[in-house]
Amino acid sequence: MNKIFNINLGGYPFTIDDDAYHKLDKYLKTIKNHFAKSEGCDDIITDIEARIAELFNQELRGQPIVGLREIERVIKVMGTPEEFGAVDDGTMHESAKKSSKTNASQNEHRRLFRDGENKVIAGVASGLAAYFGIEDPLWIRIVFVFGFFFGGVSVLVYPILWVVLPEARTSADKLAMTGEPINVSSIAKKVEEEITNLSDTLNEFTKEFKSKK
Repeated sequence: MNKIFNINLGGYPFTIDDDAYHKLDKYLKTIKNHFAKSEGCDDIITDIEARIAELFNQELRGQPIVGLREIERVIKVMGTPEEFGAVDDGTMHESAKKSSKTNASQNEHRRLFRDGENKVIAGVASGLAAYFGIEDPLWIRIVFVFGFFFGGVSVLVYPILWVVLPEARTSADKLAMTGEPINVSSIAKKVEEEITNLSDTLNEFTKEFKSKK
């Protein structure tokens, strides 16, 4: 009879058996070591753990304990170390390539969120634009404006969506908002892009401040 452990992953408590615990621990350590030199390492790990916790909740379906089967399914979705480059032997095995393509197709689903990064009021319009693949959220905002002046529909719809739709906070949320694959590689890329954009914005602000001074 295997031992069981109580763990906290991504803010959720889980009970996990001994074999599954050691496999998950090894997997997470591999990820941490791989991204240790990345400027956004902590954020990457936090978002990856949150995504794994979400997948566990989907996989368990009322089962009390996380087992090896759930761990293997999660790794198949998130990507093996070979797939995200943690085991670099200069090649990628055919099975890893096939798995990578499968992961992309499995994860290409969109979810509705409020886009807090491109908001004017609450990010409802930009979230809808991302969900429907509309490049410029201005068109959704125009629809809401017309709805306000012609029948007042927007007065009811917008506040309801504001309350009902969660804001995309983690990298996984932002990827799901646009229907992109949600795995180790895509989460890391998203976090690093956000850090780069923030750094560029701060540099521009600093240059502007110095020039005015």
